[in-house]
Amino acid sequence: MAKSYESETPSINLLGAGTTIKGEIISNGDFRIDGTLIGSINSKGKIVVGASGSVEGSIICQNADFSGNIKAKIEVAELLTLKATAKLTGDIIIGKLSIEPGAQYTGTCNMHSIPSIGQASKPMSDEESKKV
Repeated sequence: MAKSYESETPSINLLGAGTTIKGEIISNGDFRIDGTLIGSINSKGKIVVGASGSVEGSIICQNADFSGNIKAKIEVAELLTLKATAKLTGDIIIGKLSIEPGAQYTGTCNMHSIPSIGQASKPMSDEESKKV
């Protein structure tokens, strides 16, 4: 009887500089973008957009670290970090936010715990917000 072994280590994926993808990316591991993504990316890991990277569409992930240009609707379950070279335009739903001096951000921000990746987060009710 043969046993099936799945890799315990999540994969690390790369979209290299000079490469453009139009469409949807779904990943169980970390993903680094140094090229251009026009579409959506959903990752159970961390998404890194390098200084030469560009994303236009939507991003859903556990953690994110942005240095490039992003025009997207973003949902990060834990920590979103905007590095000094980041230019972000879009609405974000996050657990935590870190912005370095020099980063540019335009949009709306909802900061609260997100139950799980990929599920729509509901805004706090008036009763819940009064408790905070």
